Amino acid sequence: MKRRDFIQQTTAATALVTIGGLTLPSFSSAPKGKHITILHTNDVHSHIDPFGPEDGRNPNKGGVARRASLVQAIRNENPNTLLLDAGDIFQGTPYFNYYGGELEFKLMSKLKYDAATIGNHDFDNGIDGLYAQLPHAKFDFLSANYNFSNTILDTHVKPYKVFIKEGLKIGVFGVGIQLDGLVLKDLYKETDYLNPIEIAQDMSRILKEEEHCDLVICLSHIGYKYSNNPNKPSDLILAEKTKNIDLIIGGHTHTFLPKPTVTKNAEAKNVLVNQVGCYGINLGRIDFYFDTDKNKTANGTSIIV
Repeated sequence: MKRRDFIQQTTAATALVTIGGLTLPSFSSAPKGKHITILHTNDVHSHIDPFGPEDGRNPNKGGVARRASLVQAIRNENPNTLLLDAGDIFQGTPYFNYYGGELEFKLMSKLKYDAATIGNHDFDNGIDGLYAQLPHAKFDFLSANYNFSNTILDTHVKPYKVFIKEGLKIGVFGVGIQLDGLVLKDLYKETDYLNPIEIAQDMSRILKEEEHCDLVICLSHIGYKYSNNPNKPSDLILAEKTKNIDLIIGGHTHTFLPKPTVTKNAEAKNVLVNQVGCYGINLGRIDFYFDTDKNKTANGTSIIV
């Protein structure tokens, strides 16, 4: 991709939010200071190849190879980049039916994903099938509200992880949707589901107050919102009921957001909530800028792959 074309794509739809005390007008006039880029996907559903030119809705979009080129171009621009996924990596094409998730994890490892959370479809070959593919994943799985202590996944999934980029601590934790009703009990076995809102409250406190993170990110596979069931746990409710979270990267509802939603947390502070649809059609990009006092501003967009 040419640099000019890349810049045009990434500035086409951006969300400006002041998290600290700065004003950030655009990517091109970003303030001096530390710069962290967060790239993310969700609900890729085993879509390895791009959609064909005859596809009615998404012609010539998506594909792992194109995503890899785009991710590398952004990393070349800013080495302080994290690549994250919000779950439902599995199920959707014959690649999963044939390889059982091996190909998906190997390709994500080639792209150097830093972490992912677990979606309900990632149990489609059972918890044993997911476990069997873990050696192919050279990145961490994060889930704080699935208790795997009585399953084969015990100790193989972390509640959170802290990354350090340019001297800044970035805490990332994961939460998932209730499996009962979506996944057969025989597939997830003794996995214990805990309330994601309550767990997010606890995780964000730990990352902010105990781990002293400068940036707190929630990888969520609980869904953006539910108009027909407004009390069902969702990303917007999670943002409203918690504090200390700067960014919620969502999945499950296949919600295409052209730019992150800016909403308020329990302390009336800004939180970014983003989701980039499904099938690897888009790549989410959020840029955080820190001044010398670690006040934050953010700019976000969804990039068509």
